Amino acid sequence: MIRITRNLSIPESELFELFIRASGPGGQNVNKVSTAVQLRFDVQASPSLTDAVRARLLKLAGNRITQDGILIIEAQRYRSQGRNRDDARVKLAELIRAAAAEPKTRHVTKPTLASKQRRLANKQQRSETKQQRSKVKAGYQ
Repeated sequence: MIRITRNLSIPESELFELFIRASGPGGQNVNKVSTAVQLRFDVQASPSLTDAVRARLLKLAGNRITQDGILIIEAQRYRSQGRNRDDARVKLAELIRAAAAEPKTRHVTKPTLASKQRRLANKQQRSETKQQRSKVKAGYQ
């Protein structure tokens, strides 16, 4: 059981792990041992997620979601299967935790008088600076 929040956890039965060969440094170990992990989690069919969390997770995951709604997380940072497996689970938990957090609603406010005055003063200063950069017209005869 992967615990995400106090009231949200994902059972091990919903996860599928596939061990593949890692790319990058590692000497002969890279060619012999499948240490990288592909963790697959079916977001669409998961009974553990609420509809709101599922929708936010699908949006957050981006191109890590297949057309069937399966989230694929790859981990190959470490040289051992166990550490990569734990790393993939941590990545999954962080992603779901981010999706579980409800976004705050924005309350419409009006700018204060002081902020309006600062904006206008800044515009006036920029205008004067740009006018000083212009060439002086020759009006002598």
